[in-house]
Amino acid sequence: MASNLSLDEVKKVGGLELLAKQLVEGFITGLHKSPYHGFSVEFAEHRLYNEGQSTRHIDWKVFARTDRLYTKQYEEETNLRCLLVIDRSPSMFYPEGRQSKLQFAMNAAAALAYLLHTQRDAAGVCLFSEKIEELTPIKSTGTHLNKLFATLEKYSKPDTFSRKVTRVKSALDEIAEKIHRRSLVIIFSDMFDESEGLNELFKSLQHLKHNKHEVLLFHVTDHETELNFAFADRPHEFIDLESGERLKLNPSEIKDQYESQLKQLHTELKMKCNQLKIDFISVNTKSNYFEVLQAYLNKRAKMR
Repeated sequence: MASNLSLDEVKKVGGLELLAKQLVEGFITGLHKSPYHGFSVEFAEHRLYNEGQSTRHIDWKVFARTDRLYTKQYEEETNLRCLLVIDRSPSMFYPEGRQSKLQFAMNAAAALAYLLHTQRDAAGVCLFSEKIEELTPIKSTGTHLNKLFATLEKYSKPDTFSRKVTRVKSALDEIAEKIHRRSLVIIFSDMFDESEGLNELFKSLQHLKHNKHEVLLFHVTDHETELNFAFADRPHEFIDLESGERLKLNPSEIKDQYESQLKQLHTELKMKCNQLKIDFISVNTKSNYFEVLQAYLNKRAKMR
């Protein structure tokens, strides 16, 4: 059934849980078919063999398939703690009328939670706007996974929108203090925070790193309109989702200046993340979710 339905239809039929399952199973199938990524999905159970290690735990069946030596890992060696952090500030509800940045983030987070569960890793969810709205424990049980899906469903509805001042920095600082064990923190945000500024955002990311957490930042934007400012050449009314302020203008009048400033912001954010050894991934609301899953696997492989 699911293979003949669009992702939106899958979500309507079975909610986030079915959508997440379909995304992950499709992704894993693709990995097994790919000559480039054939083994990466099995990272949770195997580790590359290093010269000098005991050969007792080498998986010879895997060697026959891949011509590479892997040793079997045990559950206590593979368990990862991961907190999925989702920005629910007003700007994340953009654009209206098609998949918003928030909807993309919620769907991607659900898929990651399901993938983490299948790999026996522990997941939790944090949602914030001007403050932390929800912070779940980080667990690996099936019951907990169902609670994560329910939490994401609850906060993904458009009718939960309200105009609030965005405080990404404050929320990330609070998260850094509340996670008491070293974890992978995966953030979905557009990183728009005029109230505290870019330098303050960098300090909050540094706070997470200082507390020994690994960080993967998905910078979520609608590339067509937010990065490329691709609006028809006619008068438009732009509305600030935080304040409700309205501004009428022709996009062509400010396009060059807008693109220049946003490019500078994007470059600075990426450069600072590189300095802090934070994986920075720019994702489009129209992106394939497999890009998110692959970026996670790449990060997971680095942490072994």
